[in-house]
This record gives sequence, structure tokens and C-alpha cells, in this order.
Amino acid sequence: MCAVESNKNAGAGGISEVIGFLLIFTIIIAGIGLVTLYGYPMLLQQQSSANERIMEKNMIVLQNDLKSLTYNMVPYSETSLDVEGGTLTVYNMSGSSSSSNFQIFDNGNPLLNQSFYSGDLRYESPSAQTGISLENGAVVMRMFAQSGSSMLAQPRWFYDNQTSTAVIYLIGFNTTNIMAQSGVGDVAMELNQPQTNYTVYPIHSTDTVKVQYTPNPNANYSTAWGNYFTNTGWMTSLGNGQYQITPTPTTLVVYQYNIMVNSV
Repeated sequence: MCAVESNKNAGAGGISEVIGFLLIFTIIIAGIGLVTLYGYPMLLQQQSSANERIMEKNMIVLQNDLKSLTYNMVPYSETSLDVEGGTLTVYNMSGSSSSSNFQIFDNGNPLLNQSFYSGDLRYESPSAQTGISLENGAVVMRMFAQSGSSMLAQPRWFYDNQTSTAVIYLIGFNTTNIMAQSGVGDVAMELNQPQTNYTVYPIHSTDTVKVQYTPNPNANYSTAWGNYFTNTGWMTSLGNGQYQITPTPTTLVVYQYNIMVNSV
């Protein structure tokens, strides 16, 4: 009888160990499943957000390079960037209808020979669903799933009240080849002197001077530019992408810069 009871106790103990192992194994698997289901997507989202913040700073660095090339007339700049989570691409200042462009009117007459197609340096991240561009001297941002946009860093347009002078900078990008970067690389730019100029336009006090922004349908930053124009304090919205300079300047100075991107 003692031997029989001893065997029964041994069998019960073995069953308890198996049940305990299965319970622990189930808890571990459930924990792994919960981490995979909730934790991993959160980690990816945090990584995408980190990449987005880094690219915002990178674009402002490139904007500072652009300022050195245009306003300070530095002939060449080169900056090393780490592009993660997306791709940085150069879009030329071509006259394509799919590019954003600017035009200036005096009493309805265009002052530029043709609309200024700026092109842009554009970062797009499918994971973050975000696009950030250096467009016409401004850093602008949009979300793929939303229609709005915002301006992270403003261009250098200004109105001098003392002399009644408005100054507008138009900055475009050009490349010889299609260029895109993902990962670590250098962005090299230089000022294309033969295609850089500025023009002074005398304006009559009774004239109406307007700026028109036509967005790229594939990268629409009209909200960002519209907010910038109306928040400058010297432009009012007329609708349909047109903004009137008020009060009417006696002098309008328009700078046009052509930036050659040699590498990305």
C-alpha cells in the first residue's frame, strides 16, 4: 500500500510540474504577444517621430546654407546629413504645371517674364506620413492624410515702412541629374551666378501690387504660404492664392536666385 501511495504522489507531482510549466509558458507567450501588438507599433511611431524632428532640424540647417549662398553671396556650401525613415529628393525649378510657382502683378500685369517655378528640396516619410520641403527659402511641412500645412521657418521677405519698399526673394533649385538620398550623405549647393539677378520696379501710389502662389498638387503648401503672407502685416488675402501688398510700395525689389545642387 505504501508503494502504491508513493507512486500516486509522484504522478501527481509530475502533473503539477507540467501544469505549472504550461501556465508560465502561456504567460510568457501572452506577454510577448502584448508587446508585439502594442509595444512594437509604439516604438515604430516614436522612431518615426524622432526621424521627423531630426529632418526638421536638417531642413533648417539647409535653409541657413541657402541664406549664406543668397544673402551673403557665399559661392559654395556643403553639409553632411543623416536622412532616416524617408528620402530627400531634389525637384528642379522647371516650368512644369506640377511645380509650385510664384508670380507678381502690378495692376494685373505680370512683372516677371514668366511665373517663377522654385522647385524644392523635399523629404518624404511614408512611415510618418509626413512631407517637409525647403521651398523658395522657407521650410514648410505637411501631413499626407491632411489638407493643411505649416511653415517651420520663414523666408526673408520684408517691407520697409520708412522707404515704402517691399523686397521679395525668389529662390529656385536646379540639378543636372535626378538626385535623392536616404541615409548619410552630403548636400552640396552653389550659387549659379549667370542666372541670378535682381530688379527694381518703381510703383505708382495708386497701383495694386499682388503676389500669387500656385501650389504643386503633389506637395501643396498653400496653407503655410497663405498664413505667412497674411501674418507679415503687409499683405492681405484676395482669395484664389493672390495676396495684395498693403500699403502699396513706391519701390518693389525682386531678387531671383538659381541654386545648383551638385549632390544629395
